[in-house]
This record gives sequence, C-alpha cells and structure tokens, in this order.
Amino acid sequence: MTRGRPIAFSPDDALAAALQVFWASGYQAASTRQLLEAMQLSRSSLYQAFGSKEQLFLAALSRYRERLIERLDRRLEAAPTAGDFLETLFLETAREAATERAALGCLIFNSATELGRRDDVPAREARDGVAAITGVFRRAVERGQAEGSIAPGRDPDQLARYLTLGMAGLRTLIKSGTGPEEARQAAALVLEALE
Repeated sequence: MTRGRPIAFSPDDALAAALQVFWASGYQAASTRQLLEAMQLSRSSLYQAFGSKEQLFLAALSRYRERLIERLDRRLEAAPTAGDFLETLFLETAREAATERAALGCLIFNSATELGRRDDVPAREARDGVAAITGVFRRAVERGQAEGSIAPGRDPDQLARYLTLGMAGLRTLIKSGTGPEEARQAAALVLEALE
C-alpha cells in the first residue's frame, strides 16, 4: 500500500502565516488566495494539510487562544497580587495603543464581533475564546478577593464579565485609533471599579 506524497512544508509555519491573515482580515474577508500566498502553499497542499478554510480558521483561532490563555495564566501566577496583574495588563494594553500590533485588536474579540450569534462552529469557537478570557479574569478576581487587592463581597462572575467587557472595549477603542493617553484613562476607569 502506498502512502500519499509526504507534506514538504512546515504545517506549523503555514498555520502561523494563516493566523496573521485571519487576524488582519477577519474570517469572512480572508480569501483563499491571500491564505495560499501567505502560507506559500498550493490549493491542494492547503486542503491536504488543513481540510478547508473553516478548519484552517479553527486551527488558527485555537492556537491563538491556547497561547493567549497560557500567557495570561503564567502572568497571573507570577504577579505579586491579582490586582497588580490586572493593572499591568490593562495599562500595558493602553500603552501599546500606537503600535501596529495593537491596531489589529485581539483575534478572539475580533472574531466574536464578526461572527456574532451565528450558530456555526467558527462562531461557537469565538464565543468559547471570549469565555476562556473571562475565565482568566474570574481566577484573577477570586485570587484578588482572597488577597484583599480586589473588593470582597462582589460577585466574581460579574466582575470577570465586567473585565472582559473592559478589555474588549479597550481593544476596540485602540483598533479604531484611540491614542495611548486616552486608552490609559479608559483603562484606569475600568480598574477603579475593582476597588
């Protein structure tokens, strides 16, 4: 029995290139041609390795989500307090307002906004990504309340959703051209509610 021709490219590198296309263009607007050019693949290689544009998007979104949540969890664990973690995260996001990367926004928030309430796999995965971010914020709130750096007695789920809303809003403001100082002021207001 003969096997198909082996894949002669790095699926990992190809996925990283596709992720950048989806991040910059969105799921719907990213054309197969753009993806093939960025990934430096033929159409048949793309389908052999990833199956379809939808499956490629799901793999890219999953990679982005895993790395983001892992990075946030590590930062939360290493922070002196949960309050410090949240302050640093929001204020760093604000400081990055003038950068090209910040202008892209967050792939998870972008995708959730683009795909909305559709009942297909990409939309559900985007919503799951937002829920994962909210989960990090819930862990931070619970730790902060135990430490005393976040007001006790407040519902951790509500505060976590509030922080997700704050970060999504901050990312949207930055994506739409808000500068670092205005972004810093918005971030500071979000953080005030935790006191």
